[in-house]
Amino acid sequence: MKLFPYAHATHPQWRMAAGLVLAQVRAQMVLHDYASAPTLALLYITDHYAQEAQAILDHLSAELPEVTDWAGTVGVGIASNNVEYFDEPALTLMLCELPSDQYRVFSGVAPLGLGFEAHTALVHADASTPELAGLIEEMALRTDSGYLFGGLASSRSSTVQFAVGGNGNIKGQGAAGGVFSGGLSGVAFGERVGLVSRVTQGCLPVSKAHRVDAARNNLVTELDGEPALDVLLRDLKVSLDQPEQALRTIRATLVGLMRVAEADGGASDAVAIGRSGNFGSDVLVRHIIGLDPARRAVAVSDQLEAGMQLAFCQRNVQAAKADLMRVCAEIREELEPEELPVEALTALTASEAEAAPHPARGIAGAIYVSCSGRGGPHFGGASAEMQIVRRALGDVPLVGFFAGGEIARNHLYGYTGVLTVFTSQDC
Repeated sequence: MKLFPYAHATHPQWRMAAGLVLAQVRAQMVLHDYASAPTLALLYITDHYAQEAQAILDHLSAELPEVTDWAGTVGVGIASNNVEYFDEPALTLMLCELPSDQYRVFSGVAPLGLGFEAHTALVHADASTPELAGLIEEMALRTDSGYLFGGLASSRSSTVQFAVGGNGNIKGQGAAGGVFSGGLSGVAFGERVGLVSRVTQGCLPVSKAHRVDAARNNLVTELDGEPALDVLLRDLKVSLDQPEQALRTIRATLVGLMRVAEADGGASDAVAIGRSGNFGSDVLVRHIIGLDPARRAVAVSDQLEAGMQLAFCQRNVQAAKADLMRVCAEIREELEPEELPVEALTALTASEAEAAPHPARGIAGAIYVSCSGRGGPHFGGASAEMQIVRRALGDVPLVGFFAGGEIARNHLYGYTGVLTVFTSQDC
């Protein structure tokens, strides 16, 4: 498998941006190390172009008739190798050359059928979809590995997804132009498509893990045998006697949740802490959405059950940087253990020659889905998050977007990044 052609561009007029992107991918397709006969395109646009989504897809697909399948979505920001576009009109495109029997595009009008054995799946979803968490779990069950990766579309205007399959729509479900709103869409991959994926968290625990003893729906009333609100105030070292200070601190606080079945025997300190000091991938970060002083309870933006583990946390830039470098280093170590040790990679000392794209590196392309609350500004400057990825992972073809929630395995995350690479081993 050769490197996937990819490109990105920004321009107030979408036709100009599309022209720049097409010129870039066509130039790459004639190079020896890049794929020359791709059939699957991954397309991400910022919400400045959301109203023109159908026109953009029609134009690009007409210009690239050899590409039969399209998938993608919209974000308040999009990403490509070493660059992020926030609050500006931009698009990014990657052309994947994969065996036609090893992937299927799916959508509401062309659901994943019984004729294809999915091993993993890239999923784009609409946050307004009813029972979304259940749909994600159901989709994971349709894959052999149970592993999904992707995220929720994010937009200040139309929330759209791209999904065009070369095998057509399901008979009787009508025609579609390839642009959808609501539900799930994406690409399912067969077992022979090599993928390596990691989740990077961006929050640091500020308390030990507590056992949820009593909860109803999204309201937790008791932690470790004490009123939940009392535990929260003690952990944060604030008091309701000073309400302004307390509310300011609580607004900056989130919760990390993990089910007992995923904890080490339900121990009180079982919430997974990574080597970089922040949460492991088993922890789901959620907002605190309210306090109930009468019942001494805390409301969280997720369903809670007795027996779960809960730890209070806050966003932390240094922990997020360290964890992002860790997952990039782990991916490279897994794919090319003979090239560089993890310690060298995490030191971020890669030279330009070391970072140059090459099939021997083991990566044909990559997809990065990050939280819309992360991105360069959170990491210290414009495009800083993607610069970290590039320096740690190498100068590989990469596209992605900044989401309203990130999908990995059968979970919906927040404040995370999901990095997935296509390995360049022959299928």
